[in-house]
Amino acid sequence: MSRRVALAARRARRRAIVMAAGRRRHPADSRASMPRHKWLLRIARGLLVGAVAIAGMFIGVTLGGSTTQDIGPFRAQLSLAPSWHGDTSVEIPPLGSLELDSHDGPVHLRIRLESLDEARTRAFAAKSGNLEQVSHDAVDQLNLGVRRLAMQTAGCGILGAMILVALAFRARRETAAAGLVVVFALASTGAATLLTFKPAAIQEPTYRGLLVNAPAIIGDARRITDRYEEYRAQLQKLVLNVSKLYGTISSLPVYEPDKSATKVLHISDMHLNPAAWGVVRSVADQFDIDIIVDTGDINDWGSEPEASYVNVISDLRVPYLYIRGNHDSAVTAAAVARQRNAIVLDDTIVTVKGLTFAGIGDPRFTPDKSTDPTNEEQHQQVVTSGDVLAKKIRQSSTPVDVAMVHDPVSAQELAGLCPLVLAGHRHERQISRLNPNPPMAAPLPAQVTSPSPSDSTSASAPASAAARAQQERTLLMVEGSTGGAGLRGLESSKPLPLALSILYFDEQHHLSAYDDIQVGGTGLTEVSLQRHLVQPDTKAAPTPSPTPSPSSSASPSASPAPAAS
Repeated sequence: MSRRVALAARRARRRAIVMAAGRRRHPADSRASMPRHKWLLRIARGLLVGAVAIAGMFIGVTLGGSTTQDIGPFRAQLSLAPSWHGDTSVEIPPLGSLELDSHDGPVHLRIRLESLDEARTRAFAAKSGNLEQVSHDAVDQLNLGVRRLAMQTAGCGILGAMILVALAFRARRETAAAGLVVVFALASTGAATLLTFKPAAIQEPTYRGLLVNAPAIIGDARRITDRYEEYRAQLQKLVLNVSKLYGTISSLPVYEPDKSATKVLHISDMHLNPAAWGVVRSVADQFDIDIIVDTGDINDWGSEPEASYVNVISDLRVPYLYIRGNHDSAVTAAAVARQRNAIVLDDTIVTVKGLTFAGIGDPRFTPDKSTDPTNEEQHQQVVTSGDVLAKKIRQSSTPVDVAMVHDPVSAQELAGLCPLVLAGHRHERQISRLNPNPPMAAPLPAQVTSPSPSDSTSASAPASAAARAQQERTLLMVEGSTGGAGLRGLESSKPLPLALSILYFDEQHHLSAYDDIQVGGTGLTEVSLQRHLVQPDTKAAPTPSPTPSPSSSASPSASPAPAAS
């Protein structure tokens, strides 16, 4: 027993010696090592608190970032969500949606018109002028809803961050720090949104949905050019249009668009696609089109059996202006000319619905797709056809509003002679401004001898055209393929969409806006319509230099165009 006690005592003394030695050695080492690692631990903890706070903010925004608001006769749902591109979407089920490039901040605003209050709608319609008042009040109601949504989303984000950090760290200091982090993040987001806010974005919406509903939702293009109170006025118009469209179902008066603008439908490169005629007819009817302009390649081979494809033109019931493409033969042009509402332009000028058009057919006939942009002979043929039409325009007694060519290469010779040139051929939408060639031919200065009355009359139009050219450069609009390139459109992995455009001309024959429409390839299941305003040209067109003779105009220096068909 005594031996066991002695052994235990020795062990206890050894442990005491070891512990005393450790106490003498470690305090100094600990004091030396703590300054090196303490700040790293604090930074790591701070980053972890920030990450948890951001995660909590996203959870809070997701759960609480939506609200409802009465906008006119509608019950609307407003929501905010994180986004790289910002923007605003207005969903109008079942009609479609509008996408607005309203801001570039890191949040996306979504407005969904959930339902129409039938009782309120009937009450508004019962008294004259109430529907107009609803559209005015809708602006204030939407602003109220957006402000409430912003405050609610911010509160939910802060609350979510603080709750998550409190659960994860169980410390007051970290919880308070999380709140400050989220406040800074939300303040930065709000500042970015306000700084990039674009009120005029509502003038150029992108519509997605059923084609039949596009005119009623987008509205008429003429009033878009009015610059008074852009944001308020256009938002009021949007709400009014949708209210009237919905109200039609509830026996409200049918909305009639403004008839003052001249609407021109530009199509090109149909390539025998039978489905394309249905789209053309639908757009012409729904948008109340005044004139249809076709810049060629309505056929594929220009053969006699294909001639019957153009018989649908007579069913469109509006003037149909056509020029020949490189896939169209003389047989094709004759078949089009037999349609009672068709006008075939080939180095001719015609005035329709107050607009003056000049057009010329493609000089080539290459149904085997043998057009080669590097072929100098073919290229020169196309350039020469543009020069021929340019001479025709200079000799015209009426200023030309729109010129039509098939290949855009021909357009360069028309620069400075008319405000707008329409083309096709490339199966791709392209829009650009044309600068006149430095050695471009221009009307000769007035001779010293007194001209005859007929000479003075014929000279007035070129002078007017030249004056307009000096104000703005000629706008070249190349259309995509309205037929989706026909059967060849199926050769690619994704079929080409059916492309066509609506041009809006004001009472002075100026192009004020245009709609680009695309119908999703051969399936025809998706429609996209995007409104564009035509902005004034920021570069003045250089004044053409007179040459000794109109016949001495040089070939354009433009590079060959990409091959199409």
